[in-house]
Amino acid sequence: MTRVSSHGAGLDLAGRRALVTGGASGIGRACAARLAAAGALVVIVDIAADAAKEVAEEIGGSAQVADLSNLAAVETLDCEVDIVVNNAGLQHVAPIEEFPPEVFTRMMTIMVEAPFRIVRRALPTMYERGWGRVINISSVHGMRASPYKSAYVTAKHALEGLSKAIAMEGAGRGVTSNCVNPAYVRTPLVESQIADQAKTHDLDPGEVIERIMLAPAAIKRLIEPDEVAELVAYLCSPQAAMMTGGSIALDGGWMAH
Repeated sequence: MTRVSSHGAGLDLAGRRALVTGGASGIGRACAARLAAAGALVVIVDIAADAAKEVAEEIGGSAQVADLSNLAAVETLDCEVDIVVNNAGLQHVAPIEEFPPEVFTRMMTIMVEAPFRIVRRALPTMYERGWGRVINISSVHGMRASPYKSAYVTAKHALEGLSKAIAMEGAGRGVTSNCVNPAYVRTPLVESQIADQAKTHDLDPGEVIERIMLAPAAIKRLIEPDEVAELVAYLCSPQAAMMTGGSIALDGGWMAH
């Protein structure tokens, strides 16, 4: 396997190991590729076995197939890493009174408890080495709410609190923890939402993007996964050593209202 060559901004992560959940597609895949390009050895964690192995081969990393709603599986992950990118997530849209409790529980497990368990097991290695980066892919919904997304909004708000607690505990031991808060990113998760919303509202997909998804934003386009990955990479750089406990909006002006 050939390692992706380093590029961009002089970021050097040679000798570092990174774990990226949901790393087989979308934001996770872009983050895995960017960190590998900077020299990190990346562990791709995903439920999609073939896609995870394909990405791992492309970037010279490794793949661990796991359903993060299965906490026993989470405990088997290789967490002796320097960088954790908690990215895996899912969406379900329904009024609270119709929201299936089992779906709510699954979303909390994947997007809150699994990150906690991963970081809990990664921190001893980070503390021992005196350096670690925990990067939690949150959302504008970690800072704001939307109707019909009770589980997603709750999970992202909880992830924000977890991230801050990690930052407080790790501050004196070389570990930083931050949330990255994008608005709608061009990923399979969002593409499926476009299709669902188009059907629900009897709109063309382009109208869904313009009239629903981009309505709160000042810049009227979807965010690209590579743009999120570049911010994640920056948070691993020496220049970001004083950035911890933060929630960094990448939202095209969504929250400037």
